[in-house]
Amino acid sequence: MYTFNPGPAAVYPAVRGYLQDAFDEGWVSVPHRSERFTGMVRQTVTDLKAKLNIPQDYTVLFLSSATECWEVLTQSLTPRRSFHLYNGDFGKKWLTYAQAQRPTSTGLEFGLEALPDVNSLPFNSDETDLVCVTQNETSTATQLRDPYLLNLTNRVGSSLLAVDATSSMAGLNLKFIRADIWFASVQKCFGMPAGLSVLLLSPRAVARVREVNERAHYNSLSEQIAKMLNFQQTHTPNVLAIYVLGRLMAERAPIREVHDHLVDRADKLYSFFEQAGPLRPLIENPDTRSTTVLALQGAAPQIEDVRRQALEAGLYLGSGYGPLKATSLRIANFPAVPDAAMEQLVQLFAKL
Repeated sequence: MYTFNPGPAAVYPAVRGYLQDAFDEGWVSVPHRSERFTGMVRQTVTDLKAKLNIPQDYTVLFLSSATECWEVLTQSLTPRRSFHLYNGDFGKKWLTYAQAQRPTSTGLEFGLEALPDVNSLPFNSDETDLVCVTQNETSTATQLRDPYLLNLTNRVGSSLLAVDATSSMAGLNLKFIRADIWFASVQKCFGMPAGLSVLLLSPRAVARVREVNERAHYNSLSEQIAKMLNFQQTHTPNVLAIYVLGRLMAERAPIREVHDHLVDRADKLYSFFEQAGPLRPLIENPDTRSTTVLALQGAAPQIEDVRRQALEAGLYLGSGYGPLKATSLRIANFPAVPDAAMEQLVQLFAKL
């Protein structure tokens, strides 16, 4: 059985061995204040930065999920309000989480096939703490590419730019220098089980955390940054997941190689689906559609029939999300999905 579900998604087969090693080597019981643990975290951070091209002066923190990242960024970096640019359910949920704590936070929803003019975005940088975007919107299979993020970086002014990269980090060669904050859960392009997220803070973001100095929560960023100076956390972390992440980062290819492979696969898949099969790509504009999550659209009975035939062939396709649930399906083009699975998928659609 191959899974193309966009999350929780396919896990690297090597993870099974890492989990056994963690048990045999005592990592499941190691004290999280011990030198052994902090040494492991130090090496994991080193390999993470090296393999994903993360700037050396960015701070790496480990949280439980991207959802916790939404929460903690509002708690610790948004004393006034945030502005959210979104075109799918996850970007909209981030806005909803922010408004629960900071009711004056605002957002702008844009279409799936076009990008809003950055110079016309309705926020004042002098009055907005965070500008929040979803780099790869899993629910709609859309993507904000590098040129747009660069333009947005030049627009935010004194605000901090925060990027949810949940379904692209560790899959795409992201230009981290173009934003102050990046985060992702590991159950997508990292090829791991759920239960861990990676949060990256630029020096400017760290300085702002210290300026705001919010310390009212167990996961306040001020305390987390202070603890991470010694490669520790404010609370008992997911030791097992950090260990697995470290093993994966040590052994995987550099992100540029991973990126090129995924882009090549996506180009071939889009070309195929544009010419063959009963379903068409949901996103027609090559400039806005995702590299790592492909969505196909069709009538609800068609979608149901295709997913059923795929399952009978040992291929689990992701369903659509939110309003698109019945009339679309999603295909994860994540690093842990092998080429053999993609070939089998194409063969299936060629017969439909």
